[in-house]
Amino acid sequence: MESLLFLSARRVASRPPLPPLPPDLYPVLFGAALATGRPLVLRELVSAWPFPVLHLQRLLGRQELLRDHPCKLCLQAVILAVVAQLRRQLEEPGRRSSLRVLDMTGLPDSAPGRTPTGMSVWSGTVALAKACVEVSKHQREFQRRGSKRHKGRSGAAAAPQPPGVDVHADLFVNGTSYGILRDALQSGAAGPLRLKCRELQVEELSAAGIAALLESLDPAFLRRVDLRFNNLGLAGLSVILPHLSRFPQLRSLKLQYSNVDVRRPTPESAIGIRCLAGQLGMLPSLRELNLGSSRLSGNLRQILCDLRAPLESLELSFCSLLPADLAFLSQSSHAASLKRLDLSGHDFSQGLLEPLRLLLEETSASLLHLDLMECRMADAQLAALLPTLRRCRRLRFLGLYGNSLSTAALKDLLRQTVELPDLRSVVYPFPADRAPPETSAWNSEELSDREDVSVEVDAEFAGMLADFGRTDVVWTSNPYGHGDLDFFSL
Repeated sequence: MESLLFLSARRVASRPPLPPLPPDLYPVLFGAALATGRPLVLRELVSAWPFPVLHLQRLLGRQELLRDHPCKLCLQAVILAVVAQLRRQLEEPGRRSSLRVLDMTGLPDSAPGRTPTGMSVWSGTVALAKACVEVSKHQREFQRRGSKRHKGRSGAAAAPQPPGVDVHADLFVNGTSYGILRDALQSGAAGPLRLKCRELQVEELSAAGIAALLESLDPAFLRRVDLRFNNLGLAGLSVILPHLSRFPQLRSLKLQYSNVDVRRPTPESAIGIRCLAGQLGMLPSLRELNLGSSRLSGNLRQILCDLRAPLESLELSFCSLLPADLAFLSQSSHAASLKRLDLSGHDFSQGLLEPLRLLLEETSASLLHLDLMECRMADAQLAALLPTLRRCRRLRFLGLYGNSLSTAALKDLLRQTVELPDLRSVVYPFPADRAPPETSAWNSEELSDREDVSVEVDAEFAGMLADFGRTDVVWTSNPYGHGDLDFFSL
Protein backbone atom coordinates (compact mmCIF):
# COMPACT_ATOMS: atom_id res chain seq x y z
CA MET A 1 0.00 0.00 0.00
CA GLU A 2 1.33 3.42 -0.98
CA SER A 3 1.87 5.98 1.76
CA LEU A 4 -0.11 9.19 2.03
CA LEU A 5 3.10 11.11 1.25
CA PHE A 6 3.65 9.14 -1.97
CA LEU A 7 0.01 9.57 -3.03
CA SER A 8 0.31 13.31 -2.43
CA ALA A 9 3.54 13.40 -4.43
CA ARG A 10 1.82 11.65 -7.34
CA ARG A 11 -0.87 14.31 -7.26
CA VAL A 12 1.67 17.14 -7.34
CA ALA A 13 3.66 15.45 -10.15
CA SER A 14 0.51 15.15 -12.25
CA ARG A 15 0.13 18.94 -12.40
CA PRO A 16 3.27 20.58 -13.77
CA PRO A 17 4.91 23.01 -13.56
CA LEU A 18 6.04 22.26 -10.05
CA PRO A 19 5.67 24.87 -7.31
CA PRO A 20 8.71 25.92 -5.23
CA LEU A 21 9.73 22.89 -3.18
CA PRO A 22 11.74 22.27 -0.02
CA PRO A 23 14.70 19.91 -0.66
CA ASP A 24 13.19 17.09 1.41
CA LEU A 25 10.35 16.64 -1.09
CA TYR A 26 12.53 16.12 -4.14
CA PRO A 27 13.20 12.38 -3.59
CA VAL A 28 9.55 11.37 -3.12
CA LEU A 29 8.45 13.55 -6.03
CA PHE A 30 11.12 11.99 -8.22
CA GLY A 31 9.84 8.49 -7.41
CA ALA A 32 6.24 9.55 -8.04
CA ALA A 33 7.11 11.16 -11.39
CA LEU A 34 8.95 8.04 -12.52
CA ALA A 35 6.15 5.74 -11.33
CA THR A 36 3.55 7.71 -13.28
CA GLY A 37 5.68 8.26 -16.40
CA ARG A 38 6.19 12.03 -16.29
CA PRO A 39 9.42 12.85 -18.18
CA LEU A 40 8.85 16.61 -18.19
CA VAL A 41 8.50 16.66 -14.41
CA LEU A 42 11.64 14.53 -14.09
CA ARG A 43 13.61 17.00 -16.21
CA GLU A 44 12.40 19.83 -13.99
CA LEU A 45 13.40 17.97 -10.82
CA VAL A 46 16.85 17.00 -12.11
CA SER A 47 17.62 20.52 -13.31
CA ALA A 48 17.15 21.81 -9.75
CA TRP A 49 18.29 18.72 -7.82
CA PRO A 50 19.44 20.02 -4.41
CA PHE A 51 21.72 17.11 -3.43
CA PRO A 52 25.16 16.03 -4.70
CA VAL A 53 23.96 12.48 -5.54
CA LEU A 54 20.96 11.28 -7.54
CA HIS A 55 20.76 7.48 -7.04
CA LEU A 56 17.84 6.10 -9.04
CA GLN A 57 17.59 2.66 -7.49
CA ARG A 58 17.65 3.97 -3.92
CA LEU A 59 14.97 6.52 -4.73
CA LEU A 60 12.77 3.89 -6.34
CA GLY A 61 13.04 1.33 -3.60
CA ARG A 62 10.66 -1.10 -5.30
CA GLN A 63 11.99 -2.12 -8.73
CA GLU A 64 8.50 -3.03 -9.97
CA LEU A 65 7.98 0.70 -10.47
CA LEU A 66 10.32 0.43 -13.42
CA ARG A 67 8.76 -2.77 -14.75
CA ASP A 68 5.13 -1.69 -14.55
CA HIS A 69 5.38 1.84 -15.95
CA PRO A 70 6.87 3.33 -19.11
CA CYS A 71 10.41 4.12 -18.08
CA LYS A 72 12.44 4.51 -21.27
CA LEU A 73 11.27 8.08 -21.88
CA CYS A 74 11.68 8.83 -18.18
CA LEU A 75 15.26 7.59 -17.99
CA GLN A 76 16.08 9.43 -21.20
CA ALA A 77 14.59 12.56 -19.63
CA VAL A 78 16.92 12.23 -16.64
CA ILE A 79 19.95 11.93 -18.95
CA LEU A 80 18.85 14.84 -21.13
CA ALA A 81 18.28 17.02 -18.07
CA VAL A 82 21.85 16.42 -16.90
CA VAL A 83 23.16 17.20 -20.39
CA ALA A 84 21.17 20.43 -20.53
CA GLN A 85 22.40 21.43 -17.08
CA LEU A 86 26.06 20.92 -18.05
CA ARG A 87 25.61 22.85 -21.29
CA ARG A 88 24.15 25.78 -19.35
CA GLN A 89 27.08 25.70 -16.93
CA LEU A 90 29.52 25.84 -19.84
CA GLU A 91 27.70 28.80 -21.38
CA GLU A 92 27.15 30.55 -18.02
CA PRO A 93 30.25 29.91 -15.90
CA GLY A 94 28.71 31.47 -12.79
CA ARG A 95 25.76 29.10 -12.81
CA ARG A 96 25.91 26.57 -9.97
CA SER A 97 24.47 23.09 -9.51
CA SER A 98 24.59 20.68 -6.58
CA LEU A 99 24.52 17.46 -8.63
CA ARG A 100 27.88 15.68 -8.85
CA VAL A 101 26.92 12.00 -9.22
CA LEU A 102 24.11 10.41 -11.25
CA ASP A 103 23.91 6.75 -10.21
CA MET A 104 22.02 4.54 -12.70
CA THR A 105 23.39 1.20 -11.51
CA GLY A 106 21.18 -1.75 -10.64
CA LEU A 107 18.24 -0.83 -12.86
CA PRO A 108 16.36 -3.91 -14.13
CA ASP A 109 17.08 -4.92 -17.71
CA SER A 110 14.02 -4.57 -19.93
CA ALA A 111 14.44 -7.21 -22.64
CA PRO A 112 13.28 -6.20 -26.13
CA GLY A 113 9.83 -7.56 -26.87
CA ARG A 114 9.03 -8.25 -23.22
CA THR A 115 8.65 -4.66 -22.05
CA PRO A 116 8.58 -2.45 -25.18
CA THR A 117 8.33 0.77 -23.14
CA GLY A 118 11.25 -0.15 -20.88
CA MET A 119 14.91 0.63 -21.32
CA SER A 120 17.35 -2.23 -21.74
CA VAL A 121 20.88 -2.05 -20.36
CA TRP A 122 22.12 -1.95 -23.97
CA SER A 123 19.94 1.02 -24.94
CA GLY A 124 20.82 2.73 -21.66
CA THR A 125 24.50 2.29 -22.46
CA VAL A 126 24.04 3.85 -25.90
CA ALA A 127 22.03 6.77 -24.47
CA LEU A 128 24.66 7.53 -21.85
CA ALA A 129 27.51 7.20 -24.34
CA LYS A 130 25.84 9.60 -26.77
CA ALA A 131 25.25 12.06 -23.94
CA CYS A 132 28.93 11.99 -22.93
CA VAL A 133 30.06 12.52 -26.52
CA GLU A 134 27.57 15.39 -26.98
CA VAL A 135 28.70 17.23 -23.84
CA SER A 136 32.39 16.76 -24.70
CA LYS A 137 31.75 18.11 -28.19
CA HIS A 138 29.92 21.12 -26.79
CA GLN A 139 32.79 21.76 -24.36
CA ARG A 140 35.35 21.74 -27.19
CA GLU A 141 33.22 24.13 -29.27
CA PHE A 142 32.78 26.47 -26.30
CA GLN A 143 36.53 26.41 -25.62
CA ARG A 144 37.28 27.23 -29.27
CA ARG A 145 34.88 30.17 -29.22
CA GLY A 146 36.40 31.36 -25.95
CA SER A 147 39.94 31.17 -27.28
CA LYS A 148 38.96 33.28 -30.30
CA ARG A 149 37.29 35.89 -28.09
CA HIS A 150 40.33 36.16 -25.86
CA LYS A 151 42.87 36.13 -28.67
CA GLY A 152 45.05 39.22 -28.46
CA ARG A 153 43.80 40.13 -24.97
CA SER A 154 46.84 39.65 -22.79
CA GLY A 155 46.16 38.40 -19.31
CA ALA A 156 42.60 37.33 -20.10
CA ALA A 157 41.71 34.44 -17.84
CA ALA A 158 40.09 31.33 -19.30
CA ALA A 159 36.56 30.66 -18.15
CA PRO A 160 36.49 28.18 -15.27
CA GLN A 161 35.23 24.73 -16.17
CA PRO A 162 32.25 23.27 -14.31
CA PRO A 163 33.05 20.38 -11.94
CA GLY A 164 30.86 18.13 -14.05
CA VAL A 165 28.90 14.99 -13.22
CA ASP A 166 30.07 11.40 -12.78
CA VAL A 167 27.60 8.83 -14.12
CA HIS A 168 27.80 5.46 -12.37
CA ALA A 169 26.33 2.80 -14.65
CA ASP A 170 26.25 -0.86 -15.63
CA LEU A 171 27.23 -1.07 -19.31
CA PHE A 172 26.43 -3.63 -22.02
CA VAL A 173 28.34 -3.43 -25.29
CA ASN A 174 28.43 -5.46 -28.50
CA GLY A 175 29.65 -4.84 -32.03
CA THR A 176 26.83 -2.38 -32.73
CA SER A 177 27.45 -0.14 -29.72
CA TYR A 178 31.22 -0.54 -29.42
CA GLY A 179 32.16 2.57 -31.41
CA ILE A 180 30.03 5.09 -29.51
CA LEU A 181 30.99 3.66 -26.10
CA ARG A 182 34.70 3.71 -26.98
CA ASP A 183 34.39 7.34 -28.07
CA ALA A 184 32.51 8.24 -24.88
CA LEU A 185 35.08 6.63 -22.61
CA GLN A 186 38.05 8.13 -24.43
CA SER A 187 36.75 11.64 -25.10
CA GLY A 188 34.75 12.02 -21.92
CA ALA A 189 37.31 10.82 -19.38
CA ALA A 190 38.22 14.41 -18.48
CA GLY A 191 35.01 16.02 -19.74
CA PRO A 192 32.02 17.43 -17.86
CA LEU A 193 30.05 14.14 -18.12
CA ARG A 194 32.14 11.10 -17.14
CA LEU A 195 31.11 7.43 -17.32
CA LYS A 196 32.11 5.29 -14.33
CA CYS A 197 31.40 1.64 -15.09
CA ARG A 198 30.40 -0.67 -12.23
CA GLU A 199 29.59 -3.80 -14.29
CA LEU A 200 30.66 -4.40 -17.89
CA GLN A 201 28.95 -6.99 -20.09
CA VAL A 202 30.48 -7.65 -23.52
CA GLU A 203 29.19 -9.86 -26.31
CA GLU A 204 30.67 -10.73 -29.68
CA LEU A 205 33.73 -8.49 -29.64
CA SER A 206 37.33 -9.22 -30.52
CA ALA A 207 39.97 -9.59 -27.83
CA ALA A 208 41.62 -6.37 -29.00
CA GLY A 209 38.32 -4.46 -28.80
CA ILE A 210 37.62 -5.72 -25.28
CA ALA A 211 41.14 -4.82 -24.16
CA ALA A 212 40.73 -1.29 -25.54
CA LEU A 213 37.50 -0.81 -23.58
CA LEU A 214 39.06 -2.09 -20.38
CA GLU A 215 41.96 0.34 -20.71
CA SER A 216 39.48 3.22 -21.01
CA LEU A 217 37.58 2.43 -17.78
CA ASP A 218 38.18 4.08 -14.43
CA PRO A 219 39.95 1.39 -12.37
CA ALA A 220 38.33 2.42 -9.07
CA PHE A 221 34.74 1.40 -9.86
CA LEU A 222 34.61 -1.86 -11.80
CA ARG A 223 33.33 -4.83 -9.79
CA ARG A 224 32.22 -7.26 -12.52
CA VAL A 225 33.29 -8.19 -16.05
CA ASP A 226 30.95 -10.47 -18.01
CA LEU A 227 32.37 -11.72 -21.33
CA ARG A 228 30.10 -14.09 -23.24
CA PHE A 229 29.79 -15.35 -26.81
CA ASN A 230 33.11 -13.76 -27.71
CA ASN A 231 34.83 -16.89 -29.10
CA LEU A 232 38.06 -15.96 -27.36
CA GLY A 233 39.72 -19.29 -26.63
CA LEU A 234 42.76 -19.48 -24.39
CA ALA A 235 44.69 -17.22 -26.79
CA GLY A 236 42.08 -14.45 -26.60
CA LEU A 237 41.80 -14.71 -22.82
CA SER A 238 45.57 -14.33 -22.54
CA VAL A 239 45.21 -10.97 -24.31
CA ILE A 240 42.34 -9.71 -22.13
CA LEU A 241 43.03 -10.95 -18.60
CA PRO A 242 46.24 -8.95 -18.01
CA HIS A 243 44.15 -5.77 -18.40
CA LEU A 244 41.94 -6.83 -15.48
CA SER A 245 44.71 -6.59 -12.89
CA ARG A 246 44.31 -2.78 -12.81
CA PHE A 247 40.86 -3.11 -11.22
CA PRO A 248 41.34 -3.60 -7.46
CA GLN A 249 37.58 -3.97 -6.76
CA LEU A 250 36.92 -6.64 -9.41
CA ARG A 251 35.04 -9.40 -7.59
CA SER A 252 33.16 -11.15 -10.38
CA LEU A 253 34.47 -12.55 -13.67
CA LYS A 254 32.18 -14.37 -16.10
CA LEU A 255 33.79 -16.11 -19.08
CA GLN A 256 31.00 -18.37 -20.32
CA TYR A 257 30.94 -19.49 -23.96
CA SER A 258 34.55 -18.43 -24.47
CA ASN A 259 35.40 -21.44 -26.69
CA VAL A 260 37.89 -22.98 -24.27
CA ASP A 261 38.44 -26.71 -24.83
CA VAL A 262 41.32 -28.48 -23.06
CA ARG A 263 39.91 -32.01 -23.03
CA ARG A 264 42.78 -33.25 -25.19
CA PRO A 265 46.06 -32.07 -23.63
CA THR A 266 48.65 -30.54 -25.92
CA PRO A 267 51.82 -28.56 -25.18
CA GLU A 268 49.96 -25.44 -26.32
CA SER A 269 46.95 -26.05 -24.09
CA ALA A 270 49.22 -26.72 -21.09
CA ILE A 271 50.90 -23.35 -21.62
CA GLY A 272 47.51 -21.69 -22.05
CA ILE A 273 46.20 -23.19 -18.80
CA ARG A 274 49.27 -22.04 -16.85
CA CYS A 275 48.86 -18.57 -18.33
CA LEU A 276 45.14 -18.48 -17.45
CA ALA A 277 45.82 -19.64 -13.88
CA GLY A 278 48.53 -17.04 -13.38
CA GLN A 279 46.36 -14.23 -14.70
CA LEU A 280 43.43 -15.24 -12.47
CA GLY A 281 45.89 -15.19 -9.59
CA MET A 282 46.54 -11.50 -10.30
CA LEU A 283 42.97 -10.59 -9.27
CA PRO A 284 43.14 -10.26 -5.47
CA SER A 285 39.44 -9.44 -4.93
CA LEU A 286 38.00 -12.17 -7.19
CA ARG A 287 35.21 -14.10 -5.45
CA GLU A 288 32.93 -15.16 -8.34
CA LEU A 289 34.07 -17.10 -11.41
CA ASN A 290 31.93 -18.40 -14.27
CA LEU A 291 33.60 -20.74 -16.78
CA GLY A 292 30.34 -22.11 -18.19
CA SER A 293 30.57 -24.25 -21.37
CA SER A 294 34.36 -24.43 -21.22
CA ARG A 295 35.56 -28.01 -21.71
CA LEU A 296 37.84 -28.38 -18.71
CA SER A 297 38.04 -32.15 -18.17
CA GLY A 298 40.67 -32.90 -15.53
CA ASN A 299 42.13 -29.38 -15.48
CA LEU A 300 40.15 -27.59 -12.77
CA ARG A 301 42.95 -27.84 -10.18
CA GLN A 302 45.48 -26.31 -12.57
CA ILE A 303 43.13 -23.43 -13.49
CA LEU A 304 42.23 -22.45 -9.92
CA CYS A 305 45.57 -23.17 -8.26
CA ASP A 306 46.86 -19.56 -8.16
CA LEU A 307 43.75 -17.83 -6.82
CA ARG A 308 44.58 -15.65 -3.82
CA ALA A 309 41.36 -16.26 -1.87
CA PRO A 310 38.56 -18.86 -1.81
CA LEU A 311 35.75 -18.38 -4.29
CA GLU A 312 32.21 -17.75 -3.05
CA SER A 313 30.48 -18.38 -6.38
CA LEU A 314 31.59 -20.93 -8.98
CA GLU A 315 29.63 -21.67 -12.16
CA LEU A 316 30.83 -24.68 -14.14
CA SER A 317 27.80 -25.64 -16.21
CA PHE A 318 28.47 -27.93 -19.19
CA CYS A 319 32.21 -28.02 -18.45
CA SER A 320 32.75 -31.78 -19.03
CA LEU A 321 34.14 -32.22 -15.53
CA LEU A 322 35.62 -35.51 -14.35
CA PRO A 323 35.45 -37.13 -10.90
CA ALA A 324 38.95 -35.79 -10.22
CA ASP A 325 37.71 -32.20 -10.75
CA LEU A 326 34.93 -32.58 -8.17
CA ALA A 327 37.30 -34.34 -5.78
CA PHE A 328 39.68 -31.40 -6.05
CA LEU A 329 36.87 -28.96 -5.24
CA SER A 330 35.83 -31.01 -2.22
CA GLN A 331 39.37 -30.90 -0.81
CA SER A 332 40.09 -27.28 -1.73
CA SER A 333 39.70 -24.11 0.35
CA HIS A 334 36.86 -23.06 -1.95
CA ALA A 335 34.42 -25.72 -0.72
CA ALA A 336 33.77 -24.22 2.72
CA SER A 337 33.27 -20.74 1.24
CA LEU A 338 30.97 -21.51 -1.70
CA LYS A 339 27.60 -19.78 -1.53
CA ARG A 340 26.65 -20.42 -5.14
CA LEU A 341 27.46 -23.54 -7.17
CA ASP A 342 26.30 -24.37 -10.70
CA LEU A 343 27.14 -27.83 -12.05
CA SER A 344 24.34 -28.05 -14.62
CA GLY A 345 24.87 -30.12 -17.73
CA HIS A 346 26.90 -32.94 -16.15
CA ASP A 347 25.96 -36.60 -16.11
CA PHE A 348 25.31 -37.52 -12.48
CA SER A 349 23.64 -40.80 -13.36
CA GLN A 350 26.91 -42.72 -12.91
CA GLY A 351 30.47 -41.98 -11.82
CA LEU A 352 30.04 -38.32 -10.87
CA LEU A 353 27.28 -38.86 -8.30
CA GLU A 354 29.44 -39.83 -5.31
CA PRO A 355 32.00 -37.02 -5.93
CA LEU A 356 29.05 -34.62 -6.10
CA ARG A 357 27.65 -35.91 -2.81
CA LEU A 358 31.03 -35.47 -1.12
CA LEU A 359 31.34 -31.95 -2.53
CA LEU A 360 27.90 -31.00 -1.21
CA GLU A 361 28.91 -32.33 2.20
CA GLU A 362 31.85 -29.92 2.24
CA THR A 363 29.78 -26.95 1.02
CA SER A 364 26.69 -27.63 3.16
CA ALA A 365 27.45 -24.99 5.80
CA SER A 366 27.75 -22.12 3.30
CA LEU A 367 25.73 -23.08 0.21
CA LEU A 368 22.82 -20.78 -0.67
CA HIS A 369 22.25 -21.50 -4.37
CA LEU A 370 22.60 -24.87 -6.15
CA ASP A 371 21.97 -25.47 -9.85
CA LEU A 372 21.84 -29.09 -11.07
CA MET A 373 19.78 -28.64 -14.22
CA GLU A 374 19.93 -31.14 -17.09
CA CYS A 375 22.14 -33.55 -15.17
CA ARG A 376 20.50 -36.87 -16.23
CA MET A 377 19.38 -37.54 -12.70
CA ALA A 378 16.57 -40.02 -12.09
CA ASP A 379 14.75 -40.90 -8.86
CA ALA A 380 17.58 -43.09 -7.54
CA GLN A 381 20.21 -40.34 -7.90
CA LEU A 382 17.97 -37.75 -6.23
CA ALA A 383 17.27 -40.14 -3.35
CA ALA A 384 21.01 -40.62 -2.86
CA LEU A 385 21.54 -36.85 -2.65
CA LEU A 386 18.59 -36.04 -0.40
CA PRO A 387 20.28 -36.67 2.97
CA THR A 388 23.09 -34.32 1.95
CA LEU A 389 20.71 -31.70 0.58
CA ARG A 390 18.88 -31.68 3.90
CA ARG A 391 22.15 -30.71 5.59
CA CYS A 392 22.41 -27.58 3.42
CA ARG A 393 20.51 -25.60 6.03
CA ARG A 394 21.12 -22.19 4.43
CA LEU A 395 19.98 -23.21 0.93
CA ARG A 396 17.71 -20.64 -0.72
CA PHE A 397 17.52 -21.91 -4.31
CA LEU A 398 17.57 -25.40 -5.84
CA GLY A 399 17.47 -25.92 -9.61
CA LEU A 400 16.62 -29.41 -10.94
CA TYR A 401 15.01 -28.56 -14.27
CA GLY A 402 15.66 -30.99 -17.12
CA ASN A 403 16.16 -34.13 -15.01
CA SER A 404 14.03 -37.27 -15.37
CA LEU A 405 12.22 -37.30 -12.02
CA SER A 406 8.83 -38.79 -11.17
CA THR A 407 5.98 -37.11 -9.35
CA ALA A 408 6.59 -39.35 -6.32
CA ALA A 409 10.28 -38.40 -6.17
CA LEU A 410 9.47 -34.70 -6.43
CA LYS A 411 6.87 -34.92 -3.68
CA ASP A 412 9.39 -36.72 -1.48
CA LEU A 413 11.88 -33.93 -2.21
CA LEU A 414 9.31 -31.33 -1.21
CA ARG A 415 8.47 -33.14 2.05
CA GLN A 416 12.11 -33.44 3.02
CA THR A 417 13.22 -29.92 2.09
CA VAL A 418 10.38 -27.89 3.65
CA GLU A 419 12.41 -28.07 6.85
CA LEU A 420 15.15 -25.93 5.26
CA PRO A 421 14.34 -22.55 6.84
CA ASP A 422 15.82 -20.30 4.14
CA LEU A 423 14.60 -22.19 1.06
CA ARG A 424 12.56 -19.90 -1.17
CA SER A 425 12.68 -21.26 -4.73
CA VAL A 426 12.79 -24.70 -6.38
CA VAL A 427 12.81 -25.13 -10.16
CA TYR A 428 11.64 -28.68 -10.84
CA PRO A 429 11.37 -30.70 -14.08
CA PHE A 430 8.10 -31.73 -15.66
CA PRO A 431 7.37 -35.09 -13.97
CA ALA A 432 8.61 -37.92 -16.17
CA ASP A 433 5.62 -40.14 -15.37
CA ARG A 434 3.13 -37.48 -16.48
CA ALA A 435 4.77 -36.37 -19.70
CA PRO A 436 3.01 -37.20 -22.99
CA PRO A 437 4.65 -39.80 -25.25
CA GLU A 438 7.62 -38.41 -27.15
CA THR A 439 6.93 -37.62 -30.79
CA SER A 440 8.98 -35.96 -33.47
CA ALA A 441 6.85 -32.83 -33.20
CA TRP A 442 4.10 -32.15 -30.68
CA ASN A 443 0.81 -30.99 -32.10
CA SER A 444 -1.29 -28.26 -30.50
CA GLU A 445 -3.46 -30.81 -28.64
CA GLU A 446 -0.41 -32.44 -27.04
CA LEU A 447 0.98 -29.05 -26.04
CA SER A 448 -2.37 -28.14 -24.50
CA ASP A 449 -2.44 -31.42 -22.57
CA ARG A 450 1.05 -30.77 -21.24
CA GLU A 451 0.06 -27.28 -20.10
CA ASP A 452 -3.00 -28.70 -18.35
CA VAL A 453 -0.87 -31.28 -16.53
CA SER A 454 1.65 -28.61 -15.60
CA VAL A 455 -1.11 -26.55 -13.99
CA GLU A 456 -2.30 -29.62 -12.07
CA VAL A 457 1.20 -30.40 -10.82
CA ASP A 458 1.79 -26.79 -9.76
CA ALA A 459 -1.47 -26.88 -7.83
CA GLU A 460 -0.52 -30.16 -6.11
CA PHE A 461 2.82 -28.79 -4.98
CA ALA A 462 1.28 -25.49 -3.88
CA GLY A 463 -1.25 -27.42 -1.80
CA MET A 464 1.47 -29.47 -0.15
CA LEU A 465 3.46 -26.33 0.66
CA ALA A 466 0.36 -24.75 2.18
CA ASP A 467 -0.21 -27.88 4.30
CA PHE A 468 3.35 -27.59 5.62
CA GLY A 469 2.94 -23.88 6.30
CA ARG A 470 5.56 -22.95 3.69
CA THR A 471 3.68 -20.67 1.33
CA ASP A 472 6.85 -18.58 1.28
CA VAL A 473 8.46 -21.22 -0.98
CA VAL A 474 7.87 -21.15 -4.74
CA TRP A 475 7.97 -24.40 -6.71
CA THR A 476 7.96 -23.78 -10.47
CA SER A 477 8.67 -25.73 -13.64
CA ASN A 478 9.59 -22.51 -15.48
CA PRO A 479 13.40 -22.29 -15.69
CA TYR A 480 13.26 -18.58 -16.52
CA GLY A 481 12.45 -15.63 -14.31
CA HIS A 482 12.59 -17.64 -11.07
CA GLY A 483 14.46 -15.05 -9.05
CA ASP A 484 17.96 -16.32 -9.76
CA LEU A 485 20.23 -15.11 -6.98
CA ASP A 486 22.93 -12.73 -8.14
CA PHE A 487 26.30 -13.03 -6.42
CA PHE A 488 26.12 -9.48 -5.08
CA SER A 489 22.75 -10.19 -3.45
CA LEU A 490 23.94 -13.31 -1.60
